[in-house]
Amino acid sequence: MSFNLVKKVRLCEVGPRDGIQSEKVYPNTLQKVELINAIADAGFPVIEVGSFVSPKAVPQTADTDEVFKRIIQKENVEYRALIANAKGVDRAAACGCKKVKLNVSASVSHNLANLNCTPEESVAKFAECVDKANAANIGISGSISMAFGSPWDRDIPVSVLKNIVEAYLNVGIDEISLSDASGMAYPTQVYEICTEMKKAYPQVNWWLHFHNTRGLGLSNIIAGMQAGFTQYDSSFAGVGGCPFVPGAAGNVTTEDLVHMLHECGVETGIDLDKMMAIGRQVVEIIGHKTDSFLLRAGKRSDLIRELPKGQAKNNTQK
Repeated sequence: MSFNLVKKVRLCEVGPRDGIQSEKVYPNTLQKVELINAIADAGFPVIEVGSFVSPKAVPQTADTDEVFKRIIQKENVEYRALIANAKGVDRAAACGCKKVKLNVSASVSHNLANLNCTPEESVAKFAECVDKANAANIGISGSISMAFGSPWDRDIPVSVLKNIVEAYLNVGIDEISLSDASGMAYPTQVYEICTEMKKAYPQVNWWLHFHNTRGLGLSNIIAGMQAGFTQYDSSFAGVGGCPFVPGAAGNVTTEDLVHMLHECGVETGIDLDKMMAIGRQVVEIIGHKTDSFLLRAGKRSDLIRELPKGQAKNNTQK
């Protein structure tokens, strides 16, 4: 079987938001600014800077407003932040953030327990956010967490995902991310769901967000690419995961993903060496090892450099 991979992908670095939100020790404001500027210099076209949510719920991103004021925003880079409601749009407008993202859970029981409404009803309430964002010239997108499985609802029917997508479209949001916040996705499932969703909603600007909770993150991205998806999230050094989902820690590692894509001949526009340096810096800040394979083993290309004359011959002698 031959791979039918896309030739070019667009990646978003979510480390400054999703990556650090479950860390006990995390970058301070100045370190975040330095990291985000470095990520932009490494060639990332999209960076998730932080979130405009309750600082009590997620203290790791409480300084997102200040970070936005201090970073150097490049013209060709999209700097986005997660929001929960219209207040998030107001905060974004006040600090110079030009792109915000909303989120809803695909788990009906989870959404009902936390918000006392269905996912579709939650999305319908986002209309105020869209109106405010449009008035402030701020881009807005949406995501569907636990799109590939939920600890509460187990498998998520595609019909549920379609209902949420249509609810997003009804309020004027046509950039949507399918997120594996629970880390339950597997490749054949990803291919089937993504193929169906892309066919049903060709007008949607799709993103995929996988966690590597059970070691299938990169495999799921390969499946997504075979389904024609070209936009993916990843996190420096592989830090992060959703602190509100049991066992879901572990985003797809940026340097592992970029390394795999480059070895497969897929264009990213990202400097891998720079991202590895950023990953090492992050590990030093948080104070513990992470699941980054590349930070442990190095690049494949480091092992296939030209050998000194005579060495290959000597190594093949019987």
